[in-house]
Formats: sequence, structure tokens, C-alpha cells
Amino acid sequence: MHALVRIAVIRHPAEDDAQHRRPADSDFKTMSSSDRHLRAVNVPNNWAPASWRSRPALQLPTYPDAQALASALEELHALPPLVTSWEITALKQQLAEAQEGKRFLLQGGDCAESFSDCSSEIISNRLKVLLQMSLVLVHGLRLPVVRVGRFAGQYAKPRSTDTETRGDITLPSYRGDMVNAPEFTADARIPDPRRMIKAHARSAMTMNFVRSLIDGGFADLHHPEYWDLGWVTHSPLADEYHRMVGAIGDAVRFMETLSGSEVHNLNRVDFYTSHEALLLPYEEAQTRQVPRQWGWFNLSTHFPWIGMRTAALDGAHTEYFRGIRNPVAIKVGPSVTPDQLLKLVDALNPDDEPGRLSFIHRLGAAHVADKLPPLLDAVRRDGRCVLWICDPMHGNTESTSNGYKTRRFANIRSEIERSFELHAAAGTRLGGVHLELTGEDVTECTGGARDLTDTDLERAYRSTVDPRLNYEQALETAMLIVRKHAQLAAPASA
Repeated sequence: MHALVRIAVIRHPAEDDAQHRRPADSDFKTMSSSDRHLRAVNVPNNWAPASWRSRPALQLPTYPDAQALASALEELHALPPLVTSWEITALKQQLAEAQEGKRFLLQGGDCAESFSDCSSEIISNRLKVLLQMSLVLVHGLRLPVVRVGRFAGQYAKPRSTDTETRGDITLPSYRGDMVNAPEFTADARIPDPRRMIKAHARSAMTMNFVRSLIDGGFADLHHPEYWDLGWVTHSPLADEYHRMVGAIGDAVRFMETLSGSEVHNLNRVDFYTSHEALLLPYEEAQTRQVPRQWGWFNLSTHFPWIGMRTAALDGAHTEYFRGIRNPVAIKVGPSVTPDQLLKLVDALNPDDEPGRLSFIHRLGAAHVADKLPPLLDAVRRDGRCVLWICDPMHGNTESTSNGYKTRRFANIRSEIERSFELHAAAGTRLGGVHLELTGEDVTECTGGARDLTDTDLERAYRSTVDPRLNYEQALETAMLIVRKHAQLAAPASA
């Protein structure tokens, strides 16, 4: 089912042919060498932030009040952006280096954020887990890590059906806090455009708090104790992690003793945000032109992605994504064919710009061995520049006999390990992972260090949509990535 969304069109400033032209040679003479390297050399003349409206649009809600929608979009368009163009181009450069094997991407966060979870404790705990995981990866892979949070905008979710039925009552599906509310009542499930304004505000608060923590020294490697989680009492994995931190601390102090000064670049890290750009009216309203920059940027996030359900070549989401200068990603499921994948490359990165395009394969432990190699071979033979990322979460979701949606850690582990092996066999490179995780003490995925069972899910199952890795399972995932990487690298170094 799809619909052509008919809503008020936001008039973007200077939307004329002059703004959509290909930059002239004189423009590039004033650009830095890195910007010239990363430029999207094809600026479509027939693209505008609103051109997606002429395409079939899936997974978009039907707003009952067109006037309220238009008013909300006008207000959203006038609000300040959430990220900057130079942050976006910096991330694109780092992703280009990840494509070359010089960095590794860690992308993680909630399945779907909720407005009620916009609190300092939840945000800082999520950041702590990602910082701990990145430290494990840096130590084990001997590579810089690109840290991308799956938050500050992940308020909309695709659904398999437009409606939900309980007993003899059928209501619109819950599509995330940006669209409607999770309570199963008629009023709660009505799509409310004012929720986009609230999502923007919650995203801004989240990003402001994360930036303040980072700039204030929260990520300082001299003080990794800042990253400890208060609810963790004893954990074998935490003990291993702290031994690793101790070894790194000894090395840092040794370097500083030799140099006679503090190593200042250990005081902070780069941190970027990402979300599935599902609700196109919201994304369009945050799509801007920037002084002394050419083209259009989605300034609601650094790294938007297209979900598996909305990645049709002729669809509205692909049309929107092909015109923005952000680095972009596409979720790749088991039904995608090599030909479809190559056509998406042509549409979204026709000039093979480094750092521009990532494929997040989410195939499931049962299918990855059959489905991934043909995709890798097709892209490699075509010589296209992409970053391959493994999402071991979404292809391994199942329901338990006691009614919980879960993911088994054994399957998550299997898909990651098999993905590394398959990339190595194909002569390609797995450059990152995409995980749903939390810093809270939840029991949503079974297995892992404490060997959680189906009955353990009842203790602390809090997700309103999909199950997430808890702290221990997330840390164990980082450690297994390091071990698998070392195992594959061992023969080459022998």
C-alpha cells in the first residue's frame, strides 16, 4: 500500500535553477582539497527538497487536519537546524576512510526513542556504553572508531501493517512518538503533526546534552571511570573491560612521561548522530542551503538512512535521498537482488563519491551465508565505492512462547562472525556494525554473558518496539568483533 502524500509544500528560499546547477570550476578553486575530494559531482537539476512528493510514498501517516500539518511544517522549517554542514562533511571524510579500512564504524542506540526517555541519566548511560564499546574496538582493532549514535531523531518507526487490532477494536498502528502515542486508544493513535515540533525539541535537547558532555571532558581517556554505569555491580565482562582500561591508562601515562606533557587529543572524541529518515515531511522541513556551501543538507542529523521497507528505486525516500549532500545509508534485506543494489548505487551515488554511500546488511543468521556473497560480488565487480556495515539485530527477531519479541545473542553473534568471514572471502571489507542497544538494565535479548532465558525477559522488558542489547551484551559484542578480526588477520601476519 502506498499513497501520494498531499500536504502543504514548504517554499525553500532560492529554489530555482541557479541553486540546483552543477558547481562551476571557479567554485571548486575556493574549496579545500578534502571538500573537492568529497564533493557530490552530480547535482541533479530536476531535484528539490519537495520533489519526493511526486513519487509513491510508503510508511507515511495520514494526518486528518491538513491545516494543522501545514502550520507545523512551517514552524519546523523556521526552527534552527540540529547539526552543521561542516560536521556532516567531517563525518563523510571519516566514512571514506572507513571504506579504505583506516577506521571502523560503531553505530548504536535505541530501536525507537521515546519522548519520556529524554533524560540525563538515560542519555548519559547510552553514551557510556558506546564509549566503552569504542574503547574496546580501538584497543583491539588498532583503528580509530567512528562513533555514530542512533539517537536524537529516532522517533519514527516503520510498521508491517497500517492498523493494529486487539479483540474487536482496530486502530492505526503506533508509528513512533514523532507521529502518535503508544497507548491503545483512539485519541492516542491519531497522527498529530505537533509531535514533529516536540521531536525536534527533544532531539535538540539530546544533542545539546551530548555535546556538553563531550566538550566538558566526559569522553576524556584520562578519566574512563566517568563511563561506569551505576547499576552494574559485578560482571565478568566489566572486569575484563577494566583490565583493558588499566592497560591503556598505563600506556597513556608512559607516553606522557616520555613527552613531559599531557596528550591533549585524548580529551575528547567526535560523536555523530543518525536516524532513519522515514517521516519525509519532517526531513524536508530541515533540509537547508548553507552560506558558502553549495547544494542541500539535511540538517536534522548527520547520517540518515533508508529502511528496508522504503528503499524502492522509484519511491519517495530514494528520490529525497539522492539530492542531499549528507552521507547516506540503505538497509539491505534478504529480498534485495544484486541488480536492485547496483541501481540504488547509480541513483544515490552516481559519481562514486567516497564516504557518500553505506549498505547496512541485515540478513539474519540463517540467510547471511546465501544472500550476502552475491551482493558483495556484484558491487566489487562494478568497482563501486561503498561502506559495508553489518546489522545483526533486525534479521534475527523472533517471538517467544510467553509472548515477547526477542533476539537470541547466539544468532547475533553468528551473523557478525559469518559476515566478517564472507567479506574476507569475497575480497571486500566489513567496515562497521549497526546495533540496537541501551545503557539501561533491561532483559530484552536472550543469551549473552549471563545466559538470559525466555523467562528472564519478564524481569525488565521495557522496549515499546524491538528488543535491544543490554550493557553486558553490547560490551560482549564489541569483544567478539575484536576476537573475530584478530582471528582473520592472524594468517596474514603469520
